[in-house]
Amino acid sequence: MSHDLLDLAATPERLRALADAGVLTPQGLEHALRLAIATPERPAWRRFLSAVLLGFGSLLVLSGVIYFFAYNWAELHRFGKMGLLLGAILAACIAAWRLGETLAGQFALLFAAVLVGPLLAVYGQAYQTGADPYELFLGWGFLILPWVVLAHFSPLWLLMLLLVNTGLGLFWFQVADGEGTTLMLVLALVNGAAWLVHEVFAARGLPWLSGRWLPRVLAMMTMAPLLGLSELLVAVPREADTSSRFGLGLLVVVMIAAYFFHRQVRSELFLLTLDAVSVMTLLTTFIGRILFKTSDFDAGVFFVMALLIIGEVGLTVWWLRAEARGPEEA
Repeated sequence: MSHDLLDLAATPERLRALADAGVLTPQGLEHALRLAIATPERPAWRRFLSAVLLGFGSLLVLSGVIYFFAYNWAELHRFGKMGLLLGAILAACIAAWRLGETLAGQFALLFAAVLVGPLLAVYGQAYQTGADPYELFLGWGFLILPWVVLAHFSPLWLLMLLLVNTGLGLFWFQVADGEGTTLMLVLALVNGAAWLVHEVFAARGLPWLSGRWLPRVLAMMTMAPLLGLSELLVAVPREADTSSRFGLGLLVVVMIAAYFFHRQVRSELFLLTLDAVSVMTLLTTFIGRILFKTSDFDAGVFFVMALLIIGEVGLTVWWLRAEARGPEEA
């Protein structure tokens, strides 16, 4: 196996396995268990609370800007509206420049990137440009692209991807007039490509990609539309189209890839949980469709479905615990 044992989490189960194998002495096991389940020290709590409060503070300031314009929209002149927004963006950019690559500086740049959207909306309202909403979101993403590339800040990349998803969705229904199932497939492919690119560059050791929250969000954004397409195929096969069938096949491929990523690259139980939830959802839908189709919605069917869900949850928990012990121990 290509697993690096040092990348595995020091769980109590693994530490006890090392003690049973004679690697750890009883005193070493006791000390290791204390370290494994120890409460973070005060500096770690301060860093965590500082980041959380800084993020919530930025969101509150942004919401205050939005409510300010909503309340004073009629009284403000168009130059006043755009001037205030431009002033706020300029102040945030100066703060980001002065603070550098600190967390506060990165949040200041995120603040400026978010305000670009309201600025475009105010400009469109003031001069009646006639632009479609999808152009607003795609233009918003295009304008902040240099900041996103230079900042090396994961939330900015996520904002960029959300803007692309929203712009594609609005374009699909307003201009292309396409099918919703095809749009879900396109979004899954776009988000999956972003997920793959993140994992490739993270494997090369880029420090700002070392966190695991962004790839987990990308994994959910990839698998959720594929699961929706698969649910349509399983629940209502007659209404399913080619996109739904392709979505089910792609979901299976992604699930297998996630399992091999956990086994071969790094331990990632979150991806296995997504796999398990997808299988449970599809299996429950399939069995439920058969039971409700052959019965009259009596109480027995609901009892069987409840037992099925309990059994699925129990089997999933057992499997995840086995995987948590590590491929070498499972």
